[in-house]
Amino acid sequence: MKLSEILKGLDIKNAYQDIDVLDVTQDSRLVKEGSLFVCVKGAVFDGHSVAAEMLEKGAAAIVVEHDLGLPNQILVEHSRAVFSPICANFFGNPADKLKLIGLTGTNGKTTTTFLIKQILEAVGKKVGLIGTVQNMIGDKIYPAKFTTPDPYELQKLFAMMVEDGCEYCVMEVSSQALAQGRVNGLRFALSAFTNLTQDHLDYHKTWENYFESKRILFENSDIAVTNADDENGLKIIDGLEFDKVITYAVNTNSASYIAKNVSFKPNGVEYELVGDNIGRCICPIPGRFSVYNSLCAASCALALGISFKEVLHAIGKTKGVKGRIEVVPNGGHDYTIIIDYAHSPDGLENIISSLREIAKGRVVTLFGCGGDRDKSKRPKMGKIAAELSDFCIVTSDNPRSENPSEIIKDILVGMQGITTPYEVVENRKDAIAYAIKNAQKDDIILLAGKGHETYQILPTGTIHFDEREAVAEILSTMD
Repeated sequence: MKLSEILKGLDIKNAYQDIDVLDVTQDSRLVKEGSLFVCVKGAVFDGHSVAAEMLEKGAAAIVVEHDLGLPNQILVEHSRAVFSPICANFFGNPADKLKLIGLTGTNGKTTTTFLIKQILEAVGKKVGLIGTVQNMIGDKIYPAKFTTPDPYELQKLFAMMVEDGCEYCVMEVSSQALAQGRVNGLRFALSAFTNLTQDHLDYHKTWENYFESKRILFENSDIAVTNADDENGLKIIDGLEFDKVITYAVNTNSASYIAKNVSFKPNGVEYELVGDNIGRCICPIPGRFSVYNSLCAASCALALGISFKEVLHAIGKTKGVKGRIEVVPNGGHDYTIIIDYAHSPDGLENIISSLREIAKGRVVTLFGCGGDRDKSKRPKMGKIAAELSDFCIVTSDNPRSENPSEIIKDILVGMQGITTPYEVVENRKDAIAYAIKNAQKDDIILLAGKGHETYQILPTGTIHFDEREAVAEILSTMD
């Protein structure tokens, strides 16, 4: 592909030779003969520092933010900002042939994207999905490394979706992806907001930065769907123009779509969906947050023109998502084991509160906190778990480079003065074994934090760790 085609639509500050380019990358490790290397300055590494080396390695040209005095350099204002449109041009702008649906918020993105995908597929649409658990093209599954992939992988997925005949792409759009410009240049047919609570402040540093990064998504959307019950739900779209704004709520009567007469059951939630029409919505995923997730998904589908009847029917047939209030086989014992990805204070509060509403016995919460992440969450999560659970088991999550015992100490600070009994078992598999071996009739054992993950990141490296396998192995030794 000619360099001029890859740079089409960009503000280039200098003259350049229109040479052939075979690939584009911002990763110096991936540069090969004929690559266009985009020098991006990150928190730790600045691509400009190896620009000359990349040319020696065979790069056809380099994109830079300042004149390095090197041959075949392309000068731009912000190299990170142009990487996404460069990748889009390289893959032939595949997103222009898709209707993009973006979801942002702290909690609920994964389940809601799956619900939207299933609703659209129920009416005959072919849909791609990009998110935390996995990426999908129709029913084909591809591994997901990040919630929102880097621009190159993202555009590659879009291209694969177009080639496979997809009409829609439903995607989770993370705050980090928005802040880093991974979706620069994309236009969303619809963007939706779930909620906003404390998370990722280790990256964003301030609440304001976190909020403003989320807002970026709505600056490039035709339709906005937002949670009117969340204090940030209307603020996030304030001052922006849309073809249509749809609100949803459980507690706010002025919303476009409202959930009324909500009923919580062990096998799901039911409510009256009230809007232009009224109908009974039955979502076979338990938990209070399932009301909001299904209500958001329904609002998105209705905004896209799917009929009220078809939306309700599709939600009633939906399947759960791996690692989201996932019931694990327990060998026929008289207690329940649930895996959930809850790893923020709000997420933990939501899942425990939801389980309390359906629990006949104790709610036993097993949890930890991630290392190299926002430390202020740790005592908060300890306090929430202790206040809402009948018994807590504090253990390790993904400690990364930190000492697991130090993370646990931070968690225990928040549990001081609360009478809820707890046990500290640092090794997570041992902690799960402790929970199962001490389970009582009708207990709900919540394994919080890992969810869909099949690994654990320790100071010594990453190991395979799937909680489903751990539970099965522990149960097999007890039979």
